[in-house]
Amino acid sequence: MAQQKTILRALAGETLPTPPIWMMRQAGRYLPEYKATRAQAGDFLSLCYNPELAAEVTLQPIRRYGFDAAILFADILLLPQALGADLWFVTGEGPRLSTITTADELAQLKPTEAIHDTLNPIYETVSILSRELPDETTLIGFAGAPWTVATYMIAGQGTPDQGPAHALKAENRPVFEGLINRITEGTIEYLSKQIDAGAECVKLFDSWAGSLQGDDFTEFSIKPMQQITAALKERHPGIPVIAFPRGAGERYVGVHAATGADCVAVDDGVDAAWVAEHVQIDGCVQGNLKSSHMVTGGDALVSETRRICAALKNGPHIFNLGHGITPDADPENVQLMIDTVRGA
Repeated sequence: MAQQKTILRALAGETLPTPPIWMMRQAGRYLPEYKATRAQAGDFLSLCYNPELAAEVTLQPIRRYGFDAAILFADILLLPQALGADLWFVTGEGPRLSTITTADELAQLKPTEAIHDTLNPIYETVSILSRELPDETTLIGFAGAPWTVATYMIAGQGTPDQGPAHALKAENRPVFEGLINRITEGTIEYLSKQIDAGAECVKLFDSWAGSLQGDDFTEFSIKPMQQITAALKERHPGIPVIAFPRGAGERYVGVHAATGADCVAVDDGVDAAWVAEHVQIDGCVQGNLKSSHMVTGGDALVSETRRICAALKNGPHIFNLGHGITPDADPENVQLMIDTVRGA
């Protein structure tokens, strides 16, 4: 059955007449059924760590829309929590973490092998999904890439310019690099367990890659993703990996080769025609409709969706947004996008 799944065929380099489609954050706050389940869970982290409810919200957009893939419902900051960081969410403001900025704080993190004590419920969610998803639906596991996860661990929250992480990188390189290495090791173990539990593909989200300049982009975005990809492929031969260095711009060129990823996800800051010429020549690409179209809908959504599909039709392509869908999106616009991609 696996080779019949359209996502896996695209990841293997096949050009399909209709691109398979899924959507970042497809299980989320724009859906009324998600809001109901989250209320049942009590709060966001309780939802992440409840395998039955996390599986339910992962399945909701598959039931509603018939996406070609489901992505595990979790959060990139569960790994820092598993490594020993305190994690909580402030309503309306987002995540907060205890910070890692000194050698002592780095040394106090738990050993990599201890992360599974915290993360076992996530693997159980993957197991449930592996059993319950439709046969044609690919199950995607994921993690944050080390640079992005490090920016939260260093600052203790999201920041507009990742300034605290850049400062630590400049002022205390050994601690910064030690943290990147710890996250890299933990991510390998975390994703490997997701694959053991049934994930058929994994994605690395480097949401803040674009703020890395010069050699730092290679050193701290690309290289850790390459290390993770190589380790996973050694342990799980044939496992497809999607790399997403968001904000890379022209530096998307060569990311397939540099990371070893089977697919490079591109954000909406690059044009699909440019992607076809410069990135898709190396393998499968994923993207890249602006998520604002899910709010505004209408003719602009249809025409832009068609334009992206046309630009990328001559190579392997997975249709997606250029960033996650936002809470103010209209569920009907998601259906319009899917119908447009599939030619309905």
